Amino acid sequence: MTSRPITSPGDRPSQYREASHLIILLGVVSLFADATYESARSVLGPYLAALGASGGTVGMVAGLGELIGYGLRFGSGYLADRTGRYWGIALVGFSLNMAAVPLLALAGHWGWVAALIALERTGKAIRNPPRDAILSHAAQVVGRGWGFGLQEALGQIGAVVGPLAISAALYFHADYRTCLGSLAIPALLTLVTLAIGALTYSKPRVLETTAAATTNLPLTRSFWFFLVAASLIAAGSLDFPLVAYHVHGNELLSEARIPVLYAVVMGSQALSALGSGLLFDRVGLRALLGICLFTAPIAPLAFGGHRAGLFAAMILWGLGMGAQKAMFKATVARMSPAGRRGFAYGCFDLCYGVSWFLGSMLMGYSYERSVSALIFISIGSQLLAIPVLLVVVRRTARLDY
Repeated sequence: MTSRPITSPGDRPSQYREASHLIILLGVVSLFADATYESARSVLGPYLAALGASGGTVGMVAGLGELIGYGLRFGSGYLADRTGRYWGIALVGFSLNMAAVPLLALAGHWGWVAALIALERTGKAIRNPPRDAILSHAAQVVGRGWGFGLQEALGQIGAVVGPLAISAALYFHADYRTCLGSLAIPALLTLVTLAIGALTYSKPRVLETTAAATTNLPLTRSFWFFLVAASLIAAGSLDFPLVAYHVHGNELLSEARIPVLYAVVMGSQALSALGSGLLFDRVGLRALLGICLFTAPIAPLAFGGHRAGLFAAMILWGLGMGAQKAMFKATVARMSPAGRRGFAYGCFDLCYGVSWFLGSMLMGYSYERSVSALIFISIGSQLLAIPVLLVVVRRTARLDY
């Protein structure tokens, strides 16, 4: 099936069908990809601890990974817009992303783990802006919130199944290296599915009938206000490896159950992505304000020392992250013209990633000295985002590319 321009109203059902098929295919790519690297992420904290890393080191490794994973996307998005090779750049990124994860099984020191995490995040940095730009053209047809929410929800299925499989393997006495090495299987399936998409939908921009009219329009001031709000939310967001390190060190859960805890996050995220995507399509940018309500209580619950509070924090974390991923991507698509979306996603990811890194470093440093300070940083940063989001909502009430 090859995408083609819409020439008459009678073509609209075909356009909707092709757009839906592309979103589902990219969702399946995300399913296999998330099953690969989210499975590794679910045991990263204990694995680093087993290799002699401290809590501050875990926070540094996780934060540096996010910095690389988001910061390099600026160049990837710009290059994708300039060359138009969205699929090719995405394939390069996914290849690096998927190759690095099984190699974690060979690491003999936490420094090698950090290097491989950096490589894996580099691949993700390269792949995401072009992938999201491709997806934005299909999402414009079916509804931006729904399109990004559906793709995110499909990805989270893999993010649930993968860690649960790792948990089962650990329960039956498999070691970390065996578990990580087995992730080569979903990694290969990711690349095969992506290649099918590149061959089938080589020109996704023709799905979006407004693309030609909005190619060279600039990014607005409201877009930059939105980046400030998203960056504040990112700075206050916890990294799961630090939470897992805390859980493992305080013996709140066994090693085999820590991936189950991560699966709770991913399952909540899948449900939230679909619901928040639909909400975004119905009420617009006002839906962004609800994100802070989900994310603000997470830190005190996660580090309160009680299992019930810990699981409540993971549910809220999943709900908040699902809403972020669906709504933030839909917002970037709404605020940017078609020909600038790779650049817009790159700018967003750069700001978001730098903020996440700085927040992770600060909270990892605070964890070893004062958990109360960590909680204050997390809550305060996210609450500061609310007035900025109110400015964004007021300024962009009528904006829609």
